Amino acid sequence: MTVCAIKLGYKVSNELYNFINDEVIPGLDVENKKFWSSFSDILEEYIPRNKTLLAFRETLQTQIDEWHKNNSSTRFNQQKYQDFLYDIGYLLPDSGDFKITSSRVDDEVAITAGPQLVVPLMNARFALNATNSRWGSLYDALYGTDVINEQNEATKTIEYNPIRGGRVQTYGRKFLDQALPLKSASHADTTRYHIEKGELIISLQNGLPVGLIDASQFIAFNGSEDNPTSILCCHNGLHIEIQFDKDDVIGKTDIADIKDILLESALTTIQDCEDSIAAVDTTDKVSVYRNWLGLMKGDLTETFEKKGLKMTRSLNGDRDYRTTCGQTLTLPGRSLQFIRIVGHLMATEAILTPSGEAVPEGIVDAMIVSLIALYDLNKMSEIKNSKSGSIYIVKPKMHGPDEVRFCNDLFASIEGCLELKPNTIKMGIMDEERRTSANLKECIRAAKDRVAFINTGFLDRTGDEIHTSMQAGPMVPKERMKHESWIAVYEQRNVRIGLETGFKGRAQIGKGMWAVPEQMAAMVQEKSGQLQAGANCAWVPSPTAATLHAMHYHQVNVSDVQNKLIEKSIKKGEGCDDLSKLLTLPLLEDHSTLTELDIQNELDNNVQGILGYVVRWIDQGIGCSTVPDINNVGRMEDRATLRISSQHICNWLHHGLLTESQIMTSLKRMAKIVDQQNIGDNRYQEMAGDYRQNIAFNTAVKLIFEGKVQPSGYTEPLLHEMRRQKKLHTDLKSRS
Repeated sequence: MTVCAIKLGYKVSNELYNFINDEVIPGLDVENKKFWSSFSDILEEYIPRNKTLLAFRETLQTQIDEWHKNNSSTRFNQQKYQDFLYDIGYLLPDSGDFKITSSRVDDEVAITAGPQLVVPLMNARFALNATNSRWGSLYDALYGTDVINEQNEATKTIEYNPIRGGRVQTYGRKFLDQALPLKSASHADTTRYHIEKGELIISLQNGLPVGLIDASQFIAFNGSEDNPTSILCCHNGLHIEIQFDKDDVIGKTDIADIKDILLESALTTIQDCEDSIAAVDTTDKVSVYRNWLGLMKGDLTETFEKKGLKMTRSLNGDRDYRTTCGQTLTLPGRSLQFIRIVGHLMATEAILTPSGEAVPEGIVDAMIVSLIALYDLNKMSEIKNSKSGSIYIVKPKMHGPDEVRFCNDLFASIEGCLELKPNTIKMGIMDEERRTSANLKECIRAAKDRVAFINTGFLDRTGDEIHTSMQAGPMVPKERMKHESWIAVYEQRNVRIGLETGFKGRAQIGKGMWAVPEQMAAMVQEKSGQLQAGANCAWVPSPTAATLHAMHYHQVNVSDVQNKLIEKSIKKGEGCDDLSKLLTLPLLEDHSTLTELDIQNELDNNVQGILGYVVRWIDQGIGCSTVPDINNVGRMEDRATLRISSQHICNWLHHGLLTESQIMTSLKRMAKIVDQQNIGDNRYQEMAGDYRQNIAFNTAVKLIFEGKVQPSGYTEPLLHEMRRQKKLHTDLKSRS
């Protein structure tokens, strides 16, 4: 790797250096030498602090391991355990009540509740699709998923199936009845929509005209008042557009000429540089930064082939409507973009210290994505992201308030370097590590002037739970983990603390991903529970899922739910004693209740999931995808799912429920199953056969047998090491 020396002896790879100097800085009011000088100063200040924080993590883990070993012969005492956690500084005392003061936060974050997409930024096409998912066709989402069943000839066919389409139209009318109710009538009985004297008038089959129960829901239209091409309404802060076209293949089958119902869907999108991508070297990182640059400049495009046709995708423009006063109403055509950077653990060789060490990747990410975001802040494109002038950075995998404070200070230093107003960079705190969830209030306090987001993460939180308490005993099976007492408290506590610290009207309280993209009917039935719990955004795996999930925000008024939770908390002080439940260990009290078949099935399920994910990560650089599980059900897999599966096997091996030979036998047997599941992928490379030489297979082996010594049970160090090996092996093979 060729490098360029900058201030204080730091060395930047030519690839990154040239990208910044040739592609990023020329369009900004930033001087090259000053930028790199300030960057060097930030590295010099924050690298030692980063190392200290990681060392403290290890110290805490060692102390916890020793405590469990020393107390293994006596009955577990919860109070004694918690006192110990306070003594070592794992738990911190409550420093009193406070409210966050975050300002200049966009309405999509602070006020309006709606779906949130998470997408791998390394894939430009996916990044564009997600950004453009601010609006989605309800008809397409219903027609293409299992929300509409295929019984009685309502099958999904290549050509439009009018029987299925009719059921979609019926479903759409029922949705309109719920979100935009009419006076003593149903949208199922409508024949015409038009505007008279500034009001929306709907004609019924019996010839009578009716209006909306709440006339203020109608806000704009397109076309003429007598014959509109679309009607725009608003409910619970989200927009609904009813489109008309009597000549359309769908519109001509509709008595009111409705061709589609568009829903405002993914209000926000997290462009992910972390769990959902496989960026292991400088070339990978630059491609990620380049996609972010395209989003911030508004000129990102991607050309691809679909059904034999070459297509180019770019960012959607804003949407214009006409009010009854004759004015133009413009609504955003794209999601508001967050970016999730790397945590504190990983380092990147894109920049080296004077002694030749790779520098913390999270510091580099924060600096470069903020620099690139200046294109948006300086209003250098018609394609705007933040109207309030903020940069939204989600910081994952932080362990406790000190690590949040470090990140807060880092963001402040970057603001100084880039001459930004204080707290321009907003922070999203992923509440996904055990020490963060146990000290969530103090974590929020550490970033109270810039926090804009908290979100629970069940899978990473469970992976950390297992690793932290590895020495305490064997854990319950993964499926039972969802029903352990700490999980419910974790989800409820996150909302309660967010509301108590003033998130309502200022910041997002988020919930996790629906992980089964093909099971949309189940999602439609279940995911509204996250809103009823008080979350004002929740993650979805696709643009289609975002549109379907948007219906929940019309069913549930999240603002009302949050008001009731705040009132309940003030009156009763409920939840203030839930720390003990949160820290209750999910131990398998009597593993004799598990049969040998139970244990084998749990092992096989974990192993198959690990192999199915890892083989794509290592061989193809796919960081997140829908992977068939052991029952051939496609599930979204990323490093969080890998972490929990590998740590669970490691835990059972450590406590004697499994043997090494049993695990190896399962690995080899499941490798053949995974190979068979991927038989239709012409890029796939089989694992079965020469197991010793297969890099992907041996990555899975390492993740399990070396899992106990991995920092916090994270999978990234081994994945990155083995992916680099694979890339080198592939490069050498191609040269020969």
